[in-house]
Amino acid sequence: MKQTVYIAGPYTVGSVEENIANAIDAAENLARANFFPYIPHLNHYWDKKYPHDYEFWMEQDMEFLRRCDLLLRLPGDSPGADREVASAKGAGIPVYTNLERLIEDNYDF
Repeated sequence: MKQTVYIAGPYTVGSVEENIANAIDAAENLARANFFPYIPHLNHYWDKKYPHDYEFWMEQDMEFLRRCDLLLRLPGDSPGADREVASAKGAGIPVYTNLERLIEDNYDF
């Protein structure tokens, strides 16, 4: 059965477009390795049409995180991603900071 991977990483620190692109790149690599990635960064487009406050998005993201098997933490400063990592650890969800290692440790041959 495919594992779900929550992608946590910078969104507002630095270039938003670059941060979204990095999350999508990670998701593509995970999908190619037979995982189901979740990209919270894509909420950017929802928020552009229907703006919500920061905590609305954190609540949305935390709910999806609780349903994931693994978390991939992308590099860079991010208070939100740090909260997501702490939540994942508290829930016993394994946290990875290296994409290749996540795939190597969890790939179902």
